[in-house]
Amino acid sequence: MHDLIIRNAQVYDGSGAPPVQADVAVSQGRITHIGTVEGPAQETVDAQGLALMPGIVDLHTHYDAQVTWDRTMSPSPALGVTTAVIGNCGFGIAPCPAPLRETMLKNLSVVEGMDLQSLLTGVDWQFESFGQYMDQLRRIGPYVNTAVFAGHSVIRTAVMGADGSAQVDPTEDQLQTMQALVRDAMDHGAIGFASSFSPNHSGFGGIPMPSTIASENELRALAGVLGEKNKGVFMMATGTRASPDVMESIVQDTGRPGYISTVLTMYNEGNPGLGATYYERCAQALARGHELYVLTSCQPLSFDFTLTDPYVLLSHAAFDAVKTATPDQLPALYRSPEFREAFRQNLRQPKAGILFLGNWRHIEVGQTVRPENQALEGVSIQALADQRGLDPVDVFFDLALSEDLGTHFVGKFFNNNDDGVVPSLKHPASVITLSDAGAHLTYMCDAGFGLYFLAHWVRDTGHFTLAEGVRRLTSEPADRFRIPDRGRLQVGLPADLLLFDPATVGISKPLPRQDLPGGGTRMVREATGVHGVWVNGVKVHDGQDYVDHPHGPGQVLDQFNS
Repeated sequence: MHDLIIRNAQVYDGSGAPPVQADVAVSQGRITHIGTVEGPAQETVDAQGLALMPGIVDLHTHYDAQVTWDRTMSPSPALGVTTAVIGNCGFGIAPCPAPLRETMLKNLSVVEGMDLQSLLTGVDWQFESFGQYMDQLRRIGPYVNTAVFAGHSVIRTAVMGADGSAQVDPTEDQLQTMQALVRDAMDHGAIGFASSFSPNHSGFGGIPMPSTIASENELRALAGVLGEKNKGVFMMATGTRASPDVMESIVQDTGRPGYISTVLTMYNEGNPGLGATYYERCAQALARGHELYVLTSCQPLSFDFTLTDPYVLLSHAAFDAVKTATPDQLPALYRSPEFREAFRQNLRQPKAGILFLGNWRHIEVGQTVRPENQALEGVSIQALADQRGLDPVDVFFDLALSEDLGTHFVGKFFNNNDDGVVPSLKHPASVITLSDAGAHLTYMCDAGFGLYFLAHWVRDTGHFTLAEGVRRLTSEPADRFRIPDRGRLQVGLPADLLLFDPATVGISKPLPRQDLPGGGTRMVREATGVHGVWVNGVKVHDGQDYVDHPHGPGQVLDQFNS
């Protein structure tokens, strides 16, 4: 008897081939037959023509802390993800000597937008070394297959303590100890080495994250371990300092694939050609036989904010007054004609490198307070201004003031123009991922990137066929990160499955949930059109809710292709 049979599905195998109408049988976590399946099963699902694809492979997540208290790694399984890579950008929690736990969590709370009290309350410290962390993950039993990076900032903190954010050059002994910890992580199953030179990555109290002040020589010394071991991938939040030239040089020296992650590769109407230069530079590296790719976001980069914490606008000079104002002073400031005119002047001559350039179509109304304003949710400020015949600056501030500054807004400042984004998605150097799932919880949730891709880029705009869209979300990312046996529906391979309706698949708007340890709030998204998610043949989500498992079916991945 089979454990599971899914009958009458349109089966997309992840290779990019057209679908076939078939049944899929699963036993002991693996696919045993694709075609016409006879006989009974412990569970039978009639797909009634729905699409069945491999589970989505998410290469860029930050569940390092959350997984210790939430084996579901929500919301990713509900959004079709069955394999996740954590520890990206070199931020995580292992290895960590016990005396440095609070230092590690304080920095993590800021750089990845996590609730500090939730981290301090929730993280279950049954480990100090990387290997002990991997053992703990196996005991927890995550709901999705999980791979872990060895992280530069984590290891720098473990060796240098708080000095890791202040001391540019380690001693020779400290550098050798860091190299030894990278080797130890690789020996215990790390998928590779991750780091960050991004100036946007600040830690607790505004201090730099440790890796961002490290020298290029230090970076090369640590990434060089991958070359020694002849395994692993190298992921980098590059900023401007780790240029494509530097990245290609490290790829050439180590013989290992490299992956660039930076907002500079995203479409930005303030400098629309900048992102394309990164892709072309990677294409040149690929032509030379050096594997250098861009981790590519397929969604608008969204920032949820209110005017009590308008962090996305603070780079405008007019908001200098906001930085020093007390909460009870903000309403009068926002009503002030002088303040509003100063802001308009900033928008007429925006400074280089800021998030919001003055296009009010890129700021939408998010969650509202008053019931009569709920109909405005999802409407851009420019559209409201046009409807009302008013200036968008006035519409923006007046709406917030009418709700005692409780109105949420959603800024979509990068990847906000389809014509500007689609060339990067189709570029041979792109790898579609970059959900940041598990991070920036207070103001965004892009964990549903795969379902968004299927809805927007496949169904709604037709830029990709469904078969090709499935490939870009499954076998391609798995192959790029050398993850074996994932991202394909083939006999003998693990049964990571996503059953969905192509006509309705998609994601909700960000929704607040007060479900973190210590009562913290985060933003999540819900799926539409998902009818079931299985990891290694075990159902983890039925399209409505999680299936309860005291030990999840996800594997802790520790063996990778060369």
